[in-house]
Order: sequence, then structure tokens, then C-alpha cells
Amino acid sequence: EWAWKDNADNHLIRLNGEVVFDDVSFGYRENKTVLHNISIHAKPGQKIALVGSTGSGKTTVINLLSRFYDVPAENGRILYDGVPLNEIKKDDLRRSLGMVLQDTHLFTGTIFDNIKYGNLEASRAQVLEAAKLANADGFIRHLENGYDTVISGDGANLSQGQRQLLAIARAAVANPPVLVLDEATSSIDTRTEALIQTGMDRLMKGRTVFVIAHRLSTVRNADEILVLEKGSIIERGTHESLINQKGRYYHLYTGNSISIE
Repeated sequence: EWAWKDNADNHLIRLNGEVVFDDVSFGYRENKTVLHNISIHAKPGQKIALVGSTGSGKTTVINLLSRFYDVPAENGRILYDGVPLNEIKKDDLRRSLGMVLQDTHLFTGTIFDNIKYGNLEASRAQVLEAAKLANADGFIRHLENGYDTVISGDGANLSQGQRQLLAIARAAVANPPVLVLDEATSSIDTRTEALIQTGMDRLMKGRTVFVIAHRLSTVRNADEILVLEKGSIIERGTHESLINQKGRYYHLYTGNSISIE
């Protein structure tokens, strides 16, 4: 269970994972706006997919949600369970956000320690349970020393798919209310991709999820798909409604290539 702490009376309020972007505009440099009037309402437990070409603004949305940058007061606001994002301590905010990114960073140490890094207070049983949920337990047990196998060089002795499974396990052991997934699996074999997708599906259950979508076939079940172009949302809706519109999403999905870099 995650909860907000009301410092006035130490009262605890359950964290639900509602995220609202309210007419947000943003630029990394003055006079260079990269997001234009973005409005998003992710209700607790919903899956929101961000679709668009390189430079469309998908990563900037996630950077703002993570408070790597703050939105100036005159350029809209971001609310997390109704609380202005800039009023939440960055450490507390980021602890409540689980991240599974395309580039997985591991450190020199055991497989067990790398997974536990998601929650340093986790027990061994919790780490093993997270690995099973992520579909990582199978390959880990086939390693010479199982969970006590030492990896080095950012996991250079593991495949890209195995590293991503560990990243999912790391997020699972943190058990966050909100998840951010960069689900690119373009260079992974089909069997490993299926394992990763199953692990991600298990991890997403019951959480608010933002997915940066590279393969449109993986976001058909999203509650809302946002199509971004040059920093603006040009289409939004479910897979079925966007297909029926026969606009940008339709052409991306039905074209010769359904991948977006």
C-alpha cells in the first residue's frame, strides 16, 4: 500500500495513481516550445499509450512526469492524485514511479542485488516473487549460480532480453502505483519478446501505466492512445475508435511498417 502523508496531522491518504496534465506547454529553451497545450487524464489503473515519431514529444511528457524538469506556473500544471507535482518531493515522487526503459542499466553485483535495487527493504522471498512475475525466474535459475550469479559491465554477459526481464523484475519488487514503460523490443527474438510482453502485462495489472509505444500492435488494449506530432496531441482514443477515424494512427497501423522509432 502507498499513501500520501499529510504533514499537518500525520494523516495517511491512500495513493491512487491519478495523473492529470492540465493544458501543459513546455520548452527546454526559451522561445523554443516542444509541447503545446497537452491535456491528459490518466485515471487510477488506466493504461495510456503515447505514440508518435521521433521528436514528437513522448519522452518530454515522461520527463515532466518524473520532474526532471518543472512546468512554469503560467504554462499549465501537472497533478498527481490532485496534488501539484512541484509540491511533491522529487525523491518521494520518483519512488512511486516504476520505470522500465529501453536501455536497462545494471551494476556489478549479483542478480539478486540488481533486482532488489528496486526496493532495498525487500526480502529474498519478495525478490524471487518479483522475478517470477517478470518471467525472469526461468533464465536466472539456469545460470551457474542462479540468483547469486555475479554480473558486471552493465550486464554484458546477459542478452538484451534478459537485461530487460531484470528491469521488469526490479520494477515489480518496487510495487509502484504508477508505471512508465518504454516497451521497445525491436532487436529481441520473438520468443524473448513474448516473455517480456507477458511480464509487462503482469506488472501493469492494477496500476496506472504510461507506455511509450514503438510497436503499435502492443497498445491495442490501451484505455487511451495519444498520437503526438510536433509536440501536440493530434488524435486520441481507443484503438478501435482511432482505426475508424482513418487518420494518422490508422495510416501508421495499416501501413507497410507498424513500428515507430
